[in-house]
Amino acid sequence: MIIHIDDAQDPRVSDYLSLTDVQLRRRKEPAEGLFIAESLKVIRRALAAGHEPRSFFMTERWLPDLASILAEYEHIPVYVGTPEILEAITGFNLHRGAMAAMHRPAPLDLDALLSGARRIAVLEDIVDHTNIGAIFRSAAALGVDAVVVTPRCADPLYRRSIRVSMGTVFQVPWARLPEWPGGMEVLRAAGFTTAALALVPESLTIQQLAARNDEKLALILGTEGDGLKARTLAQADHAVMIPMKAGVDSLNVAAASAVAFFATAVAAEEG
Repeated sequence: MIIHIDDAQDPRVSDYLSLTDVQLRRRKEPAEGLFIAESLKVIRRALAAGHEPRSFFMTERWLPDLASILAEYEHIPVYVGTPEILEAITGFNLHRGAMAAMHRPAPLDLDALLSGARRIAVLEDIVDHTNIGAIFRSAAALGVDAVVVTPRCADPLYRRSIRVSMGTVFQVPWARLPEWPGGMEVLRAAGFTTAALALVPESLTIQQLAARNDEKLALILGTEGDGLKARTLAQADHAVMIPMKAGVDSLNVAAASAVAFFATAVAAEEG
């Protein structure tokens, strides 16, 4: 159902309005039960994961590239406009081909998620959407079973998180804890050993943690600036560090996650 848009104020495209306004989108998207998938690859991955589109949004030149998808969803509106009109609506130049407004899925049941997982990542208050997306991409690539986010953590289904993850956020199941660090007890009750990545005295090295090969392991990653909360470190079973050289004392949280996921994945396979 192709619909040509020639007015940036057309209410039919309100799902795409002001996509660069982070504060607005944080309120609007969960409240209205939607998320935005950007680029052909991400749209395809969202649909393959079973997410339902509300509408598609693109310039006319991209219609042939989505022809096979649009044929499957012929009852879904396809909003088409000039690059200038679409930029006026979204707030940026739409150079990645196309977008889709998708129905936001119901939250996964946390207990069911934990019961079926062996190795998970716990993201404490990470608010940078680029880091969220990069962590999910590493989690998918390195076999992490699930991701759990704390109440103040950024939305994994925010457009930038999805884009940076290359759509792998649709492949790794995730859920939000109702509280933190009190939620640590939820992880323990599900049988997880909790390992907090932090540079503190008497930390295990990531190699030592991997050698333990715990049956169920929760790797806890902290904020970009301050790291993990003191209460989190006090309640975790282990503090874990990644040994570094040349005077470097820390890694970006997304890079640290990839190292930790790889080290523990290798141990699990060898075990």
